[in-house]
Amino acid sequence: MPRPVEDRQIQPRAAALEREPSRVTRRKFVLGAAAGLSALAVAMPRTASAATASDSGARVVAEHRLSPTMLDLTIDSPALAGTAMVRLLHPADWTPGATRTWPVLYLLHGAGDDYTSWTRSTDVAALTKGTEMLVVMPSGGRDGFYSDWFNRGAGGPPRWETFHLTELRQILERGYGAGTVRSIAGLSMGGLGAMAYAGRNPGLFTAAAAYSGVLHTTYQGTRGTSLIQGVLVKDGYDPTALWGDPNLNAGVWAAHNPYDLAAKLVGIPLYLACGNGTPGVLDPPGTPPDLFIEPLCAEMNTAFARRLREVGATVTTDFYGPGTHNWPWWQRSLHESFPMLTGALGVG
Repeated sequence: MPRPVEDRQIQPRAAALEREPSRVTRRKFVLGAAAGLSALAVAMPRTASAATASDSGARVVAEHRLSPTMLDLTIDSPALAGTAMVRLLHPADWTPGATRTWPVLYLLHGAGDDYTSWTRSTDVAALTKGTEMLVVMPSGGRDGFYSDWFNRGAGGPPRWETFHLTELRQILERGYGAGTVRSIAGLSMGGLGAMAYAGRNPGLFTAAAAYSGVLHTTYQGTRGTSLIQGVLVKDGYDPTALWGDPNLNAGVWAAHNPYDLAAKLVGIPLYLACGNGTPGVLDPPGTPPDLFIEPLCAEMNTAFARRLREVGATVTTDFYGPGTHNWPWWQRSLHESFPMLTGALGVG
């Protein structure tokens, strides 16, 4: 069992939690799900070591234990110019700072949601209980799209890809027992993140899965780009700050588009799941049809799967027909893809 640790604060920088680009409004647009609920914590102290910091100086400034196998980290991140949260599920015999390492499953949340969503809205804690691996559920920003933002060519924060794949990875490997074998899955915006991260960083992940993923950001021209930019506008962001103008900066869009990265995904098992927007058996009674997001995601997924097969990638699809853009389906897809994700980690 891990030794008890108290919540602790270590000289946090005066910065807004998960600082993001300026907003005109904070109205909510949900691709992934609704707002998170705070869990009750159980207290515990552990002295942080400077050796666990990333090369950029990102470091854990607070730990917050929620259960014997669930731990929240607050990370001060130069890539984000602020702090961000990460939730860990770990084995019962996990000990921070130990020489033993565990393989890692990353789970990425959707737009409008946060790092609490997987444990709030699925049974992932029960599903992974007794499995010898770490489950890492990081903040990805309200609409961060798992990217280092273009910011009119100036770059700079938020740099979500740098935070996740460099700063957070180094912190977890240096102080929290994370090994170098990783798989990744995500829903909606997080499905884009899972496939883009695996495609942009060949060899970093051994398997990837996307549930109702936004997997072709330039699908039929403005149908794809309008979805992405519509999310940004609804939450008050500059719609060109993420990847620039879709026409003038087409190369930047392509560099983050799973469809355009398909050839880079050859060699690892992939899993895609999506409904068609018609309410299905897992939707609560009275659920209205989803006339926009899930049907568009279904078209994107179909095109992406076809492209993957054209380039020789190994992909399993579950295009299950009736089903809306909602958590019961994503929990089902997590269960369906779990053997693939854990098998690629060597713990299936």
